Amino acid sequence: MNQKTFKVIYWLLITPVALNMFFAGIFFLIKKDFSVAVIEQLGYPQYFLYILGSAKILGSLALLQNWFRGPKEWAYAGYSFNLLAAAASHLFVNDTAQSILIPLITLALLLSSYWLWKQFENTTKMEIAEAA
Repeated sequence: MNQKTFKVIYWLLITPVALNMFFAGIFFLIKKDFSVAVIEQLGYPQYFLYILGSAKILGSLALLQNWFRGPKEWAYAGYSFNLLAAAASHLFVNDTAQSILIPLITLALLLSSYWLWKQFENTTKMEIAEAA
């Protein structure tokens, strides 16, 4: 695959994930009724909404930028932990299969975009080395 193909597929995968997390973060911060209900159903305190909401917003901004590699790596790691914990939490409270699968599907999209990002980085490095 060439660089352009990597970029297009990467953005098609990461944009919905980042937007989903961004708006989830907003809903957590303003304590939308359904967000409060889910957090309480899972057994977490309501103040957890502020912690997760802030992290989700910052993580989505880190994923959508291309200047700083470190924050982007941390966002990928943080979202991976968050999505695994969300699926496990829904599983532990005997929630619906849909509630368990949605975070896992989102995780699959996230990890696929991470793989593409790394492939694009490697392709760019190889092209720079060849030009030198």
